Amino acid sequence: MEEGRRGMSPRARGVKVCVINGHGINADEELALAFEMAGASARRIHAGDLARDPSMLSGFQIVALPGGFSFGDHLGSGKVFATLFRRSLGPALGRLVGAGGLIIGVCNGFQALVKMGLLPDIAGTQTQEVSLIHNDSGRFEDRWVRVAFEAGSRCIWTRGLPQIDLPVRHGEGKLVVKSQSVLEALEVRGLVALHYVCQTSNSCAEVRYPDDPNGSVNHIAGLCDPTGRVLGLMPHPEAFLYPENHPNWTTRRPFEGGGLAIFRNGVRALGH
Repeated sequence: MEEGRRGMSPRARGVKVCVINGHGINADEELALAFEMAGASARRIHAGDLARDPSMLSGFQIVALPGGFSFGDHLGSGKVFATLFRRSLGPALGRLVGAGGLIIGVCNGFQALVKMGLLPDIAGTQTQEVSLIHNDSGRFEDRWVRVAFEAGSRCIWTRGLPQIDLPVRHGEGKLVVKSQSVLEALEVRGLVALHYVCQTSNSCAEVRYPDDPNGSVNHIAGLCDPTGRVLGLMPHPEAFLYPENHPNWTTRRPFEGGGLAIFRNGVRALGH
């Protein structure tokens, strides 16, 4: 953990992160660790407590929605979570972003953000414009993929990052859009943060399954909002914090896990 803090400014070390847990979320400890390694201070807070008292967010600069199976995904991945938070926490999250704060949602957290209307929020009305539905394969996908970050994206979290491998583990990760105009707006306005790309070649003619594990439109793996401060993605960067997390770590031996760079970007953006 001290290695992750090395080189961080005093202000970066003062960045406070609220990591939401409870109700079936199961990656909150990993997500909190990711922010700690990136130099921030992370606190895990139960979703039910936040829903009852949104003022608990005061004092935090980042809110993180982890992956998992919130409410068992019984009515669709992230749907109950989104309904609970839209009523209670939506205004507080909007104020946090308006004040310069950041939000990240990973996997189930991404699903909740799009169903809340916080992503991509093209119209600025927090109305749902995209969704994440069952994978084209018809099954749960648990594998490593390669993603490329869009150089022209507004996203603060992914700025300047190279291609990296990340794991996915989801049954409902296929991004679909409300209309063709929404898709065009995503691309033109720089709201696509990352795409799935071929793992075997940088010049492949077409990205196919399993490189795109779910069949998302335009192979989109993550989105940001127009401010660039809200990021949602299906792959799990918090699951690649150490070189040993990667299945080929013995031959590749990177200095650190590739997913850590995303969290460093977010923390540094608030620590400067």
